[in-house]
Amino acid sequence: MTKGFKKAIRQIHLWLGLASGLIVFIISITGFLYVFEEEIRDFTEQEYLHVPVQQKTFIGLKTIIENYEHLEPKQKITAIKITTNEPNATVQLSTKKKKTYYFNPYDASLVNQKGSDWLNTVLEIHRTLLLGDVGEFIQGWSVVIFLIMLITGLILWFPNQKRLLKQSLKIKWSGSFKRVNYDLHQVLGFYASIFLLLIAFSGTYFKFDTVKKTVSLVTASKLSKGEEVKSAAHVDSTTIPVRYNNIYQDVNSKYPGATSLSFSIRKTGELRVRMVYPNNWASARNQNTIFYDGKTGQLLRTKLYKDNNAADVYEASNHDLHTGTFFGLAGKIIWSFVSLIGASLPITGFIIWWKKGKKSSKPKKVKA
Repeated sequence: MTKGFKKAIRQIHLWLGLASGLIVFIISITGFLYVFEEEIRDFTEQEYLHVPVQQKTFIGLKTIIENYEHLEPKQKITAIKITTNEPNATVQLSTKKKKTYYFNPYDASLVNQKGSDWLNTVLEIHRTLLLGDVGEFIQGWSVVIFLIMLITGLILWFPNQKRLLKQSLKIKWSGSFKRVNYDLHQVLGFYASIFLLLIAFSGTYFKFDTVKKTVSLVTASKLSKGEEVKSAAHVDSTTIPVRYNNIYQDVNSKYPGATSLSFSIRKTGELRVRMVYPNNWASARNQNTIFYDGKTGQLLRTKLYKDNNAADVYEASNHDLHTGTFFGLAGKIIWSFVSLIGASLPITGFIIWWKKGKKSSKPKKVKA
């Protein structure tokens, strides 16, 4: 590796780091806070995530949605979540105003309602920096820059001589502040780089079609939209409660065994039903996705996990790879620790640049 090449890589790494450092820090810190979102909610919201077990069956979506519409006649439902493998889990209805209503699955009574909490805010900062579409654009390209920085950082880390390899793998805690800071940036960056590359790549997968096409190219398979249904009867076109209830009963009878089921309205107007099934850790999420016309309830297409090709398997795995859930609790712990390292890299990198700048600005002593 020539000195000129390494110098060019160092300049790319430096200026991209200075340009995106603050955004990378924010994304990494919010990612660290959100890794254990499920566990935090289970602990803090237990009182309204579940109700006492009763010897009754699920009352059905029709009555629950009717009760909701009585409470909020003007607020449209944007999402519904049903934990089908836990009979006493409350049914969650979400609205455009980012408010969630929790209903008793046995008698459809309202258990609780709450607006956006700090975890929702953390996620919104992580995704959009609280700046809407502009923030989402900035966030997406900052992650792309971070990918480039990780690659250039690995090139810069690689020692020119074999005898220096051992030194590049450990932090010299007995050294000066400048040396320890340099080692924290270089050594921790190296150890975390593989995980951070995976986290960053999976993050860009959410944002850019080019990344999805790249996965399709590598896997030699095309991401499928599902099998279209050419002719299907309307489930119901009169009332939302009846329509949702009929869809719920229909998908449960056709594709039984799901642990959770969620309805969501997409920007296209489609009603998407996701059914998640048990799976082993370190494997793709077993998920059936059924699409309906949002206005008529007509079945449009089905995407079943048993028919997934390689590109579909990656898509099903991407979210869990991004959060560490793919590797179970150990994965979440590692991902949270690595996210902290990711947040530290812009800080230690800035200090390295600042110290060099101060050193070069000092006037040289002229010998008498």
